Amino acid sequence: MVQGTPAVTDPPGRQSSHFLVRIFHIASVWRRAIFWTTFWALVISTVVAFLIPPKFKAVASVFPAEKTDILSSVSGLPSLARAISPAGGLFKTDAELDKYSAILKSGRVLGEVIRKFDLVNVYEITSYPMEQTTKELLDNVDFSIEPEGYISISVYDKDPQRSADMANYFVEMLDRTNREIQAQNARATRIFLEDRYKKNLVDLAAAEDSMRAFQIRYGVIAMPEQVEATVKAGVALAAELAAKEVQLGVLQRTLAPAHPDISAKTVEVDELRKKIAQLNVETEGTVGGMKMMVPYKRIPDLGVMYLRRFREVQIQSKILEILTPLYEQAKVEEHKESPSVIVLDQGSPAERKSKPKRALVMLGGMLLGMIGSFGYAAAAMRWQELRESDSDVYRSIATLHAGVTEDLRAFRARFRRKRG
Repeated sequence: MVQGTPAVTDPPGRQSSHFLVRIFHIASVWRRAIFWTTFWALVISTVVAFLIPPKFKAVASVFPAEKTDILSSVSGLPSLARAISPAGGLFKTDAELDKYSAILKSGRVLGEVIRKFDLVNVYEITSYPMEQTTKELLDNVDFSIEPEGYISISVYDKDPQRSADMANYFVEMLDRTNREIQAQNARATRIFLEDRYKKNLVDLAAAEDSMRAFQIRYGVIAMPEQVEATVKAGVALAAELAAKEVQLGVLQRTLAPAHPDISAKTVEVDELRKKIAQLNVETEGTVGGMKMMVPYKRIPDLGVMYLRRFREVQIQSKILEILTPLYEQAKVEEHKESPSVIVLDQGSPAERKSKPKRALVMLGGMLLGMIGSFGYAAAAMRWQELRESDSDVYRSIATLHAGVTEDLRAFRARFRRKRG
Protein backbone atom coordinates (compact mmCIF):
# COMPACT_ATOMS: atom_id res chain seq x y z
CA MET A 1 0.00 0.00 0.00
CA VAL A 2 1.37 3.41 -0.96
CA GLN A 3 2.08 5.65 2.01
CA GLY A 4 -0.55 8.35 2.40
CA THR A 5 -3.18 6.38 0.51
CA PRO A 6 -6.18 5.51 2.71
CA ALA A 7 -6.99 1.83 3.21
CA VAL A 8 -9.79 0.60 1.01
CA THR A 9 -12.34 -1.64 2.75
CA ASP A 10 -15.11 -3.57 1.10
CA PRO A 11 -18.64 -2.49 1.87
CA PRO A 12 -20.66 -4.81 4.17
CA GLY A 13 -22.63 -6.27 1.27
CA ARG A 14 -19.48 -7.27 -0.59
CA GLN A 15 -17.94 -8.73 2.61
CA SER A 16 -20.97 -10.94 3.15
CA SER A 17 -20.89 -12.05 -0.48
CA HIS A 18 -17.19 -12.91 -0.15
CA PHE A 19 -17.98 -14.95 2.97
CA LEU A 20 -20.73 -16.90 1.20
CA VAL A 21 -18.47 -17.53 -1.78
CA ARG A 22 -15.78 -18.89 0.53
CA ILE A 23 -18.32 -21.14 2.28
CA PHE A 24 -19.42 -22.62 -1.04
CA HIS A 25 -15.83 -22.98 -2.12
CA ILE A 26 -14.88 -24.96 0.99
CA ALA A 27 -18.00 -27.12 0.64
CA SER A 28 -17.25 -27.88 -3.03
CA VAL A 29 -13.58 -28.72 -2.44
CA TRP A 30 -14.15 -30.83 0.68
CA ARG A 31 -17.59 -32.14 -0.25
CA ARG A 32 -16.62 -35.82 -0.05
CA ALA A 33 -14.92 -35.49 3.33
CA ILE A 34 -17.83 -33.42 4.70
CA PHE A 35 -20.39 -35.88 3.36
CA TRP A 36 -18.69 -39.00 4.70
CA THR A 37 -17.92 -37.39 8.06
CA THR A 38 -21.54 -36.30 8.41
CA PHE A 39 -22.71 -39.75 7.32
CA TRP A 40 -20.59 -41.63 9.83
CA ALA A 41 -21.52 -39.17 12.58
CA LEU A 42 -25.18 -39.93 11.81
CA VAL A 43 -24.47 -43.67 11.91
CA ILE A 44 -22.62 -43.44 15.23
CA SER A 45 -25.28 -41.18 16.82
CA THR A 46 -27.97 -43.60 15.63
CA VAL A 47 -26.20 -46.51 17.25
CA VAL A 48 -25.70 -44.50 20.43
CA ALA A 49 -29.36 -43.42 20.42
CA PHE A 50 -30.52 -47.04 20.27
CA LEU A 51 -27.96 -48.19 22.82
CA ILE A 52 -29.13 -45.67 25.44
CA PRO A 53 -31.62 -47.51 27.66
CA PRO A 54 -35.13 -46.06 27.46
CA LYS A 55 -36.62 -44.32 30.48
CA PHE A 56 -40.29 -44.07 31.37
CA LYS A 57 -41.87 -41.08 33.06
CA ALA A 58 -44.46 -41.18 35.84
CA VAL A 59 -46.08 -38.01 37.18
CA ALA A 60 -47.90 -37.42 40.48
CA SER A 61 -49.31 -34.07 41.55
CA VAL A 62 -50.55 -32.74 44.88
CA PHE A 63 -52.37 -29.70 46.25
CA PRO A 64 -51.78 -28.20 49.70
CA ALA A 65 -54.56 -29.42 51.98
CA GLU A 66 -57.10 -26.89 53.17
CA LYS A 67 -56.40 -25.74 56.72
CA THR A 68 -59.49 -25.81 58.91
CA ASP A 69 -59.90 -22.63 60.91
CA ILE A 70 -62.01 -23.61 63.92
CA LEU A 71 -61.72 -20.05 65.22
CA SER A 72 -63.95 -18.76 62.42
CA SER A 73 -66.92 -20.45 64.07
CA VAL A 74 -66.30 -18.78 67.44
CA SER A 75 -68.63 -15.82 67.61
CA GLY A 76 -67.34 -12.60 69.08
CA LEU A 77 -63.69 -13.61 68.74
CA PRO A 78 -61.45 -10.61 67.91
CA SER A 79 -60.14 -10.48 64.37
CA LEU A 80 -56.59 -10.31 65.75
CA ALA A 81 -56.94 -13.85 67.15
CA ARG A 82 -58.11 -15.14 63.78
CA ALA A 83 -55.25 -13.40 62.01
CA ILE A 84 -52.58 -14.98 64.19
CA SER A 85 -54.19 -18.39 64.53
CA PRO A 86 -52.19 -21.43 63.29
CA ALA A 87 -54.76 -22.06 60.56
CA GLY A 88 -55.27 -18.41 59.73
CA GLY A 89 -54.49 -16.45 56.63
CA LEU A 90 -50.77 -16.12 57.21
CA PHE A 91 -50.10 -19.27 55.13
CA LYS A 92 -49.64 -18.52 51.44
CA THR A 93 -49.94 -21.11 48.71
CA ASP A 94 -46.61 -20.18 47.12
CA ALA A 95 -44.77 -20.49 50.43
CA GLU A 96 -46.47 -23.83 51.09
CA LEU A 97 -45.44 -25.19 47.68
CA ASP A 98 -41.88 -23.96 48.18
CA LYS A 99 -41.85 -25.84 51.48
CA TYR A 100 -43.10 -28.98 49.69
CA SER A 101 -40.29 -28.67 47.14
CA ALA A 102 -37.71 -28.30 49.92
CA ILE A 103 -39.08 -31.40 51.68
CA LEU A 104 -38.96 -33.47 48.49
CA LYS A 105 -35.32 -32.48 47.89
CA SER A 106 -34.27 -33.10 51.49
CA GLY A 107 -31.77 -35.81 52.32
CA ARG A 108 -34.31 -37.53 54.53
CA VAL A 109 -36.84 -38.08 51.72
CA LEU A 110 -34.24 -38.91 49.09
CA GLY A 111 -32.55 -41.36 51.44
CA GLU A 112 -35.84 -43.12 52.18
CA VAL A 113 -36.57 -43.45 48.45
CA ILE A 114 -33.06 -44.81 47.78
CA ARG A 115 -33.37 -47.41 50.54
CA LYS A 116 -36.91 -48.50 49.68
CA PHE A 117 -36.20 -49.09 45.98
CA ASP A 118 -32.56 -50.23 46.41
CA LEU A 119 -31.43 -47.58 43.94
CA VAL A 120 -27.75 -48.15 44.71
CA ASN A 121 -28.00 -51.48 42.88
CA VAL A 122 -30.54 -50.22 40.35
CA TYR A 123 -28.20 -47.41 39.27
CA GLU A 124 -25.18 -49.74 39.63
CA ILE A 125 -23.27 -47.35 41.87
CA THR A 126 -20.00 -48.74 43.24
CA SER A 127 -18.13 -45.81 44.80
CA TYR A 128 -19.60 -43.33 47.31
CA PRO A 129 -22.97 -45.10 47.09
CA MET A 130 -25.25 -42.62 48.88
CA GLU A 131 -23.65 -39.50 47.42
CA GLN A 132 -23.56 -40.77 43.82
CA THR A 133 -26.98 -42.40 44.06
CA THR A 134 -28.50 -39.18 45.39
CA LYS A 135 -27.04 -37.24 42.45
CA GLU A 136 -28.32 -39.85 40.00
CA LEU A 137 -31.77 -39.78 41.62
CA LEU A 138 -31.95 -35.98 41.43
CA ASP A 139 -31.09 -36.23 37.73
CA ASN A 140 -34.06 -38.56 37.28
CA VAL A 141 -36.67 -36.56 39.18
CA ASP A 142 -38.24 -33.17 38.65
CA PHE A 143 -40.29 -31.23 41.20
CA SER A 144 -42.04 -28.32 39.50
CA ILE A 145 -44.46 -25.77 40.96
CA GLU A 146 -47.24 -25.17 38.47
CA PRO A 147 -48.95 -21.79 37.98
CA GLU A 148 -52.30 -23.37 38.90
CA GLY A 149 -51.10 -23.80 42.48
CA TYR A 150 -50.01 -27.43 42.71
CA ILE A 151 -46.68 -29.26 42.62
CA SER A 152 -45.95 -32.05 40.15
CA ILE A 153 -43.50 -34.87 40.86
CA SER A 154 -41.97 -36.44 37.73
CA VAL A 155 -39.83 -39.59 38.02
CA TYR A 156 -37.84 -41.22 35.18
CA ASP A 157 -36.78 -44.85 35.36
CA LYS A 158 -36.03 -47.80 33.09
CA ASP A 159 -38.93 -49.70 34.68
CA PRO A 160 -42.33 -47.99 34.13
CA GLN A 161 -43.85 -49.63 37.21
CA ARG A 162 -40.95 -48.59 39.42
CA SER A 163 -41.15 -45.01 38.18
CA ALA A 164 -44.87 -44.91 39.12
CA ASP A 165 -44.18 -46.48 42.53
CA MET A 166 -41.37 -43.99 43.20
CA ALA A 167 -43.60 -41.02 42.29
CA ASN A 168 -46.32 -42.24 44.64
CA TYR A 169 -43.79 -42.91 47.39
CA PHE A 170 -42.51 -39.34 47.04
CA VAL A 171 -46.09 -38.19 47.68
CA GLU A 172 -46.34 -40.48 50.70
CA MET A 173 -43.05 -39.22 52.14
CA LEU A 174 -44.08 -35.61 51.47
CA ASP A 175 -47.32 -36.06 53.39
CA ARG A 176 -45.64 -37.95 56.25
CA THR A 177 -42.78 -35.48 56.65
CA ASN A 178 -45.06 -32.47 56.34
CA ARG A 179 -47.41 -33.82 59.01
CA GLU A 180 -44.48 -34.40 61.34
CA ILE A 181 -43.27 -30.84 60.78
CA GLN A 182 -46.77 -29.49 61.41
CA ALA A 183 -47.04 -31.57 64.59
CA GLN A 184 -43.70 -30.22 65.82
CA ASN A 185 -44.77 -26.65 65.07
CA ALA A 186 -48.14 -27.23 66.74
CA ARG A 187 -46.42 -28.72 69.80
CA ALA A 188 -44.09 -25.73 70.11
CA THR A 189 -47.05 -23.38 69.63
CA ARG A 190 -49.10 -25.25 72.22
CA ILE A 191 -46.30 -25.11 74.78
CA PHE A 192 -45.84 -21.38 74.23
CA LEU A 193 -49.58 -20.66 74.41
CA GLU A 194 -49.97 -22.86 77.46
CA ASP A 195 -47.26 -20.98 79.35
CA ARG A 196 -48.72 -17.65 78.27
CA TYR A 197 -52.24 -18.79 79.17
CA LYS A 198 -51.19 -19.82 82.67
CA LYS A 199 -49.30 -16.56 83.19
CA ASN A 200 -52.35 -14.62 82.02
CA LEU A 201 -54.52 -16.40 84.59
CA VAL A 202 -52.07 -15.36 87.34
CA ASP A 203 -51.93 -11.75 86.05
CA LEU A 204 -55.71 -11.55 85.80
CA ALA A 205 -56.17 -12.87 89.34
CA ALA A 206 -53.64 -10.32 90.62
CA ALA A 207 -55.42 -7.47 88.81
CA GLU A 208 -58.81 -8.56 90.17
CA ASP A 209 -57.42 -8.83 93.72
CA SER A 210 -55.92 -5.35 93.39
CA MET A 211 -59.29 -3.97 92.22
CA ARG A 212 -61.11 -5.74 95.07
CA ALA A 213 -58.70 -4.36 97.69
CA PHE A 214 -59.11 -0.85 96.28
CA GLN A 215 -62.90 -1.11 96.37
CA ILE A 216 -62.92 -2.34 99.95
CA ARG A 217 -60.50 0.32 101.15
CA TYR A 218 -62.04 3.34 99.46
CA GLY A 219 -65.62 2.18 99.05
CA VAL A 220 -65.48 2.69 95.28
CA ILE A 221 -67.47 0.06 93.42
CA ALA A 222 -68.15 1.76 90.08
CA MET A 223 -66.25 5.01 89.80
CA PRO A 224 -68.16 6.67 86.93
CA GLU A 225 -71.59 5.91 88.40
CA GLN A 226 -70.57 6.98 91.91
CA VAL A 227 -69.03 10.24 90.67
CA GLU A 228 -72.19 10.92 88.70
CA ALA A 229 -74.31 10.27 91.80
CA THR A 230 -72.07 12.57 93.87
CA VAL A 231 -72.31 15.38 91.34
CA LYS A 232 -76.09 15.04 91.06
CA ALA A 233 -76.44 15.02 94.84
CA GLY A 234 -74.24 18.10 95.15
CA VAL A 235 -76.19 19.97 92.49
CA ALA A 236 -79.48 19.08 94.17
CA LEU A 237 -78.22 20.21 97.58
CA ALA A 238 -76.80 23.44 96.15
CA ALA A 239 -80.11 24.21 94.44
CA GLU A 240 -82.06 23.45 97.61
CA LEU A 241 -79.64 25.58 99.66
CA ALA A 242 -80.10 28.51 97.32
CA ALA A 243 -83.87 28.22 97.57
CA LYS A 244 -83.75 28.03 101.41
CA GLU A 245 -81.42 31.02 101.58
CA VAL A 246 -83.87 33.04 99.49
CA GLN A 247 -86.71 31.99 101.75
CA LEU A 248 -84.68 32.87 104.85
CA GLY A 249 -83.89 36.30 103.43
CA VAL A 250 -87.53 36.99 102.77
CA LEU A 251 -88.50 35.92 106.30
CA GLN A 252 -85.79 38.08 107.85
CA ARG A 253 -87.16 41.12 106.02
CA THR A 254 -90.78 40.53 106.92
CA LEU A 255 -90.68 39.01 110.42
CA ALA A 256 -89.10 39.84 113.73
CA PRO A 257 -85.70 38.29 114.39
CA ALA A 258 -87.04 36.14 117.19
CA HIS A 259 -89.81 34.66 115.08
CA PRO A 260 -89.88 30.82 115.16
CA ASP A 261 -90.05 30.53 111.35
CA ILE A 262 -86.79 32.38 111.00
CA SER A 263 -85.12 30.03 113.48
CA ALA A 264 -86.46 26.96 111.71
CA LYS A 265 -85.36 28.17 108.29
CA THR A 266 -81.94 29.06 109.66
CA VAL A 267 -81.53 25.50 110.93
CA GLU A 268 -82.47 24.13 107.49
CA VAL A 269 -79.91 26.35 105.78
CA ASP A 270 -77.19 25.32 108.23
CA GLU A 271 -77.91 21.63 107.70
CA LEU A 272 -77.77 21.99 103.93
CA ARG A 273 -74.43 23.78 104.16
CA LYS A 274 -73.14 21.01 106.39
CA LYS A 275 -74.25 18.36 103.89
CA ILE A 276 -72.49 20.17 101.05
CA ALA A 277 -69.32 20.44 103.17
CA GLN A 278 -69.48 16.72 103.87
CA LEU A 279 -69.72 15.99 100.12
CA ASN A 280 -66.57 17.98 99.58
CA VAL A 281 -64.65 16.08 102.25
CA GLU A 282 -66.42 12.85 103.14
CA THR A 283 -69.81 11.28 102.61
CA GLU A 284 -72.13 9.49 104.90
CA GLY A 285 -74.30 7.97 102.21
CA THR A 286 -73.78 4.22 102.59
CA VAL A 287 -75.62 1.03 101.71
CA GLY A 288 -74.60 -2.05 103.63
CA GLY A 289 -71.46 -0.31 104.83
CA MET A 290 -70.36 0.72 101.31
CA LYS A 291 -70.15 4.38 100.34
CA MET A 292 -72.40 5.38 97.49
CA MET A 293 -70.80 8.76 96.69
CA VAL A 294 -67.22 9.92 96.32
CA PRO A 295 -65.91 13.07 98.06
CA TYR A 296 -65.23 15.89 95.61
CA LYS A 297 -61.67 16.47 96.78
CA ARG A 298 -60.76 12.80 96.32
CA ILE A 299 -62.32 12.31 92.90
CA PRO A 300 -59.07 13.03 90.87
CA ASP A 301 -56.83 10.75 92.95
CA LEU A 302 -59.36 7.98 93.38
CA GLY A 303 -60.31 8.26 89.70
CA VAL A 304 -56.74 7.66 88.54
CA MET A 305 -56.24 4.79 90.96
CA TYR A 306 -59.53 3.20 89.94
CA LEU A 307 -58.81 3.70 86.21
CA ARG A 308 -55.43 1.98 86.43
CA ARG A 309 -56.84 -1.06 88.19
CA PHE A 310 -59.89 -1.23 85.99
CA ARG A 311 -57.73 -0.95 82.85
CA GLU A 312 -55.42 -3.75 84.00
CA VAL A 313 -58.39 -6.02 84.62
CA GLN A 314 -59.78 -5.22 81.16
CA ILE A 315 -56.41 -5.82 79.45
CA GLN A 316 -55.87 -9.18 81.14
CA SER A 317 -59.45 -10.20 80.38
CA LYS A 318 -59.01 -9.33 76.70
CA ILE A 319 -55.74 -11.27 76.54
CA LEU A 320 -57.50 -14.25 78.11
CA GLU A 321 -60.29 -13.92 75.54
CA ILE A 322 -57.70 -14.16 72.73
CA LEU A 323 -55.48 -16.83 74.27
CA THR A 324 -58.18 -19.32 75.24
CA PRO A 325 -59.33 -20.29 71.70
CA LEU A 326 -55.76 -20.19 70.39
CA TYR A 327 -54.63 -22.52 73.15
CA GLU A 328 -57.52 -24.89 72.50
CA GLN A 329 -56.84 -24.92 68.76
CA ALA A 330 -53.12 -25.57 69.32
CA LYS A 331 -54.05 -28.67 71.36
CA VAL A 332 -56.26 -29.85 68.51
CA GLU A 333 -53.59 -29.18 65.86
CA GLU A 334 -50.98 -31.08 67.87
CA HIS A 335 -52.98 -34.32 67.73
CA LYS A 336 -54.62 -33.90 64.32
CA GLU A 337 -53.99 -36.81 61.95
CA SER A 338 -55.63 -35.55 58.76
CA PRO A 339 -53.57 -35.59 55.49
CA SER A 340 -51.51 -32.49 54.87
CA VAL A 341 -51.66 -32.77 51.06
CA ILE A 342 -54.40 -33.58 48.58
CA VAL A 343 -53.39 -36.01 45.82
CA LEU A 344 -54.55 -34.61 42.50
CA ASP A 345 -52.99 -37.30 40.29
CA GLN A 346 -51.35 -40.55 41.30
CA GLY A 347 -48.36 -41.86 39.38
CA SER A 348 -49.20 -44.61 36.89
CA PRO A 349 -46.92 -46.71 34.64
CA ALA A 350 -46.17 -44.99 31.34
CA GLU A 351 -47.21 -46.76 28.12
CA ARG A 352 -44.22 -45.52 26.13
CA LYS A 353 -40.77 -44.18 26.86
CA SER A 354 -40.01 -40.52 27.51
CA LYS A 355 -36.23 -40.63 27.12
CA PRO A 356 -34.11 -40.59 25.05
CA LYS A 357 -35.46 -38.62 22.11
CA ARG A 358 -33.68 -40.71 19.48
CA ALA A 359 -34.48 -38.35 16.61
CA LEU A 360 -32.89 -35.46 18.51
CA VAL A 361 -29.80 -37.55 19.33
CA MET A 362 -29.41 -38.54 15.67
CA LEU A 363 -29.97 -35.00 14.45
CA GLY A 364 -27.52 -33.63 17.00
CA GLY A 365 -24.84 -36.15 16.02
CA MET A 366 -25.32 -35.40 12.33
CA LEU A 367 -25.09 -31.62 12.88
CA LEU A 368 -22.04 -32.06 15.09
CA GLY A 369 -20.30 -34.13 12.41
CA MET A 370 -21.21 -31.63 9.69
CA ILE A 371 -20.04 -28.61 11.68
CA GLY A 372 -16.86 -30.38 12.82
CA SER A 373 -15.91 -31.54 9.33
CA PHE A 374 -16.63 -28.15 7.84
CA GLY A 375 -14.54 -26.45 10.53
CA TYR A 376 -11.67 -28.85 9.88
CA ALA A 377 -11.94 -28.22 6.12
CA ALA A 378 -11.89 -24.44 6.61
CA ALA A 379 -8.86 -24.69 8.88
CA ALA A 380 -7.04 -27.00 6.43
CA MET A 381 -7.67 -24.67 3.48
CA ARG A 382 -6.54 -21.68 5.46
CA TRP A 383 -3.36 -23.51 6.46
CA GLN A 384 -2.73 -24.43 2.82
CA GLU A 385 -3.14 -20.79 1.80
CA LEU A 386 -0.73 -19.61 4.49
CA ARG A 387 1.86 -22.21 3.45
CA GLU A 388 1.63 -21.29 -0.22
CA SER A 389 1.98 -17.59 0.53
CA ASP A 390 4.83 -18.26 3.01
CA SER A 391 3.48 -15.47 5.20
CA ASP A 392 4.81 -14.45 8.60
CA VAL A 393 1.89 -16.20 10.28
CA TYR A 394 2.76 -19.49 8.58
CA ARG A 395 6.41 -19.23 9.49
CA SER A 396 5.55 -18.45 13.13
CA ILE A 397 3.17 -21.40 13.36
CA ALA A 398 5.64 -23.69 11.59
CA THR A 399 8.40 -22.66 13.99
CA LEU A 400 6.15 -23.24 16.98
CA HIS A 401 5.10 -26.62 15.57
CA ALA A 402 8.70 -27.65 15.00
CA GLY A 403 9.64 -26.64 18.54
CA VAL A 404 6.74 -28.57 20.09
CA THR A 405 7.59 -31.61 17.94
CA GLU A 406 11.25 -31.50 19.02
CA ASP A 407 10.24 -31.21 22.70
CA LEU A 408 7.97 -34.23 22.35
CA ARG A 409 10.77 -36.27 20.73
CA ALA A 410 13.17 -35.35 23.52
CA PHE A 411 10.54 -36.28 26.17
CA ARG A 412 9.97 -39.67 24.53
CA ALA A 413 13.70 -40.34 24.40
CA ARG A 414 14.11 -39.57 28.11
CA PHE A 415 11.11 -41.71 28.95
CA ARG A 416 12.50 -44.69 26.96
CA ARG A 417 15.89 -44.36 28.66
CA LYS A 418 14.28 -44.42 32.10
CA ARG A 419 12.26 -47.51 31.20
CA GLY A 420 15.29 -49.22 29.69
